[in-house]
Amino acid sequence: MNPTTWSIWVPETLVPLPVLVPLFAAGLTLALHRYANVQRVISVTALALTTAASAGLVVLADSGPVVVDVGGWSAPVGVNLVADRLSALMLTVSGVMLLCVLLYSLGQGVPEDEDEASDRRVGNLIPVAIFHPTYLVLAAGVSNAFLTGDLFNLYVGFEILLAASAILLTLGGTAERIRAGSVYIIVTLTSSVLFLGAVALIYAATGTVNMAQLAERLPEIDPTVRTALQLLLLLAFGIKAAVFPLSFWLPDSYPTAPAPVTAVFAGLLTKIGVYAILRTQVLLFPPNELIDKGLLVVALLTMVVGIFGAVAQNDVKRLLSFTLVSHIGFMIFGVALATEAGTAAAIFYVVHHISVQTALFLVVGLVELRGRSTSLDRLGGLARLAPMLAVLFFVPALNLAGIPPLSGFLGKVGLLTEGVRDGSGLAWALVVGSVVTSLLTLYAVVKAWNKAFWQAAPPEIEEHMTLPRGMVLPAGALVAFGLALTVVAGPLYGYAERAAEASMDNHSYVDAVFPGGADRGTGQSDQVTDATEKGEAP
Repeated sequence: MNPTTWSIWVPETLVPLPVLVPLFAAGLTLALHRYANVQRVISVTALALTTAASAGLVVLADSGPVVVDVGGWSAPVGVNLVADRLSALMLTVSGVMLLCVLLYSLGQGVPEDEDEASDRRVGNLIPVAIFHPTYLVLAAGVSNAFLTGDLFNLYVGFEILLAASAILLTLGGTAERIRAGSVYIIVTLTSSVLFLGAVALIYAATGTVNMAQLAERLPEIDPTVRTALQLLLLLAFGIKAAVFPLSFWLPDSYPTAPAPVTAVFAGLLTKIGVYAILRTQVLLFPPNELIDKGLLVVALLTMVVGIFGAVAQNDVKRLLSFTLVSHIGFMIFGVALATEAGTAAAIFYVVHHISVQTALFLVVGLVELRGRSTSLDRLGGLARLAPMLAVLFFVPALNLAGIPPLSGFLGKVGLLTEGVRDGSGLAWALVVGSVVTSLLTLYAVVKAWNKAFWQAAPPEIEEHMTLPRGMVLPAGALVAFGLALTVVAGPLYGYAERAAEASMDNHSYVDAVFPGGADRGTGQSDQVTDATEKGEAP
């Protein structure tokens, strides 16, 4: 194989792997459901390969988007997968997170029967037979959502996530989880119906659902129609991202699930909604001042309402769920600024928040196991009883609050700097709101740390208990990953800036899918159709 062939073959091989490997592994683990140890090996291997492939795409995509036509059918007839800087970065971070959470769940242990599961009040044990294939399908859906270059395939990715997440959310079948799962399913189905309706209307208006082709066709349609389509997509994705006032469902849904499931949902699923907003707003639609101002208002309300909810909580899981809602506002702030610097800061902040929020929920799972509760009134003394656990909570908590020089501080500085540069009244309101939100986040997490770790231990907490090493190590690895983002913040922020630049100027994306422009894609489509009608290979 000569170097030229190798340089083409390797990228095209890597692109579909984050989708195909978890799907294939899900089938294997389902077929081998009676062999728990084999399931574990398959799942860990699959996600390790997925993460490695994603890391390779980060390097390759820095030279330009890598496109693969699924089944050999060129766009717009076929579906393509596009690995650009933005999607490759999201894939890699989510891959690390999914792998750490999987390892954490393996260290948690599994009940041998229903009686044992019911006796284990704390620990949130999960039935392995159904967990592994469902978790791997979830991983495939995440990868598909990040990589797809087709709006309808993005809808398919969301539906894969819905099916898998509904199962994971209701694992154990308790009344509380069934109730939370029912609310989650209704809300996400509503979002899916809105999204599917938007896809149908976009196709009716433009004749395509291929994103690269839409990037050239949407700016040419009637502005009123385009604005209506844009708002419909924002509404659908806003529910998935849990922006205010569409975030009412999240604080009651996430904390009821097992600790690993809660960590995945909190750390990743809402960010896919943010990614969809970022991708469609920047790639498909020309600047719209009215919508950008509306997004600034939504970002401010999401920050403020979310953090006030967090301050009022006395359960650490619910507290973190409200901070999750609040910090989605920071990401929408960057998107709403509609500048390269604002978009870069939003991308960096998404990467930071995925790692930190996931780590915090994993550590809270350890707190629940050690303290037998997540209520701050029933916890205490953990700094003396489990000093390592106190450190594991304290570090990502400070990072979430944005204490310098951690990555959360760097992401917020980027957002605040661009807000000041914007200079509008709304942007200044967001700057003030961001500072207030950060201070209240610090107050909320310090309150939680003081009550759980510093106040006197209640009598029901065991004096001598060793936390499972298989749970502590993955949680610690994710905390360390969050710290590593601070160490490599310079190169990472530079990569985010290049991703933002390429996203704002969408010509590289369009040319990668349709060399020479999307208009040539129509001719190519006609040739494929003619060849198919004649019975020839496309």
